[in-house]
Amino acid sequence: MNWIVNLLTQESIAQTIIIFGLVIALGIWLGRIKLFGISLGVTWVLFVGIFFSFMGITLNHELQDFLKEFGLVLFVYTLGLQVGPGFFASLNKNALVSNYLAILIVGLGVVTTFLLFTLSGNPISVMTGIMSGAVTNTPGLGAAQTTLTNMHSTVADNSMVTLAYAVAYPFGVFGIIIAMLVLKRLFRIDIQKETDKHEVAANNRADKVISKHLKLENQQLVGSTIHTIFDMLPTPIVVSRMYQNGKISTPTLQDTLSDGAVLLIVAPQYLFDKLHLLIGSESTMDLKTALDSNLVSNRIVVTNKEITHKRLGDIPEFNEHDFTFTRLSRAGIEMVPNGNITLQLGDTIKVVGTKDGLNRITGILGNSLKRLEVPDLAPIFIGIVIGIIFGSIPFQIPNIPVPVKIGLAGGPLIVALLLSRFGNKLYLNNYTTTSANLMIRELGITLFLASVGLSSGSKVAEAFASGNGLIWISLGIVITILPLLVVGIIAFKFCHKSFFEVCGLLAGASTDPPALSFALKIAGNDIPSATYATVYPLTMILRIVVAQLLILFFS
Repeated sequence: MNWIVNLLTQESIAQTIIIFGLVIALGIWLGRIKLFGISLGVTWVLFVGIFFSFMGITLNHELQDFLKEFGLVLFVYTLGLQVGPGFFASLNKNALVSNYLAILIVGLGVVTTFLLFTLSGNPISVMTGIMSGAVTNTPGLGAAQTTLTNMHSTVADNSMVTLAYAVAYPFGVFGIIIAMLVLKRLFRIDIQKETDKHEVAANNRADKVISKHLKLENQQLVGSTIHTIFDMLPTPIVVSRMYQNGKISTPTLQDTLSDGAVLLIVAPQYLFDKLHLLIGSESTMDLKTALDSNLVSNRIVVTNKEITHKRLGDIPEFNEHDFTFTRLSRAGIEMVPNGNITLQLGDTIKVVGTKDGLNRITGILGNSLKRLEVPDLAPIFIGIVIGIIFGSIPFQIPNIPVPVKIGLAGGPLIVALLLSRFGNKLYLNNYTTTSANLMIRELGITLFLASVGLSSGSKVAEAFASGNGLIWISLGIVITILPLLVVGIIAFKFCHKSFFEVCGLLAGASTDPPALSFALKIAGNDIPSATYATVYPLTMILRIVVAQLLILFFS
């Protein structure tokens, strides 16, 4: 039986794989345990790794470092691909306010960390680890460790950063939830009233895409083409059906308008005041359910990558007369299709037309979900390469002896965000199904957490024996709760954010999925996740950058 003992204790590739497998499996199983309805999830992998290290298990350091950095890259890159489309699609005035508030949370957290650094006497590397744990930001920890390595710090310094992170992390998760509950109590929130208020606001949202039947009463448009209406509007619309001369059809821009024609128009809600003045009043006719109509509608998923790098207006097959694109859904955002939009794999398009027209356009768009189930790995790894190169570019900042790099955490994240939006124009298909993306992302974060845990556990007893452990926990609680409460009050009181939006903001600014899960449970709807997705990418980048800057400025 000596061979088993040797396999588990002597450094080798096989031993590293076995230990990593055990740490990750045990961590994931323990992550299913909930305390007061809250679970730390995959963060348990970090604690199991610390325990294994505390028990004296050591691994090959070079292989361990590779798995740590590669896991971090996989995690942040797939994260960027997932949130990128929603991030760019939600960049509106309301999203800007949310991101300003998220920046304020990050800024207050950095100021609080610096003040506690000057008062506590802890090294800035330890305070950075506490801050990353207090805001539950694992990539920030990775960025801090990379910066320390670039500054030729000792292995002990890296271990202390990880240990400070691990000590502060659990209370960081619960601190975010406590902040939500305090705000709920402070502003006496009634969940049902909040829900009703949001439903009313959603129905009256100016940019919501709706459809109406308008009767042509403007005599100046009689005899003109439909293109004339488009030329007089600042925003694209869709005329999905038209009734005139006793016939219902899907019109083209060149079709001539006759007096009394009824147009079914799809457009943002705010545009209909102008459309009423331009065309006429709302008609009682319903072209969608008319029995004498030979038009049908269907939702088609874009799975043909050959059409994803061209504008809709540049594809001749889309200019046929027997079908019309009426709505386009991407990453949960609904928009009006127009000639300037470039399709992406996974887009869902609502099409109205004749049966033959729908059959033909379905073949062009693809609508083969099996194609989407097999991820194209080559563009993904090309994106990772570009991200690593970008993250390795040194930026010289005055008065800092070491150039600043966005690093292995920041570079791939930024590149993934950009490629998720513009990759099709470069013929890089970065689409992955949600399940495939989640699989790669979870693999990456578990490899990273297992590695940092296995390299830090030997210092646990030392930290608590010296009394540092309890001090770090206390400092972490302050860094967690103070910025969240201050900005939460500002968001609610002065920016008129709803409680659901504030909860999503706090979870997103802390990059904390367990807190988002708790917020969704409180709300009973998906409103917090929208704000979470809006602020998450920018916050993630800022957390990574400030972790590096703190060490570079104050080491």
